[in-house]
Amino acid sequence: MCNFNTMKRIAIDMDDVVADAQARFGEWYARDYGIEFTPEQLYSASVQDLIKPEHSSCIREFVFHDDFFKDLPVIKDAKAVIAELYKKYEIYFTTAAMEFPNSLLPKLAWLGEHFPYVTWKNIVFCGDKSIINADYMIDDNVRNFNGFIGQGILFKAAHNHDVRWDVKVNNWQEVKEMLL
Repeated sequence: MCNFNTMKRIAIDMDDVVADAQARFGEWYARDYGIEFTPEQLYSASVQDLIKPEHSSCIREFVFHDDFFKDLPVIKDAKAVIAELYKKYEIYFTTAAMEFPNSLLPKLAWLGEHFPYVTWKNIVFCGDKSIINADYMIDDNVRNFNGFIGQGILFKAAHNHDVRWDVKVNNWQEVKEMLL
């Protein structure tokens, strides 16, 4: 089958790439345990590294709640840069949501609210991202690049500061500089 579309494809992860899950972890931890973290703390270390060890299993349970993903803040500059990328590339949101089945509808609604021009046809809920066929994948976890045939672009997040990867960006402005 021939593909006459000459636009390159970008697969974009959601959590900690466009949707600020780290902020929600901090917010809910403060709600449940009365311990608040500054934004600097939340973005310099994983929540798992900041919390008391005895709270570790409770924190992992947050993502199984229906409302964890529903109104996450948008990562700075993601909306503007993705809108520009959309003019030049095919954009697909690819999220490994199958691990957290309660996240499917909230994530779909979140994407519809913040990126309404990206239709349901370009939203992929999956478990293993190696099935994604794109030229670039922007993700915060290098394990998602295993088996991916395009160029993986590691988006800096609190949990991957020390991860080595050839193509790593710190923010959406760096994505813009790289791809536009």
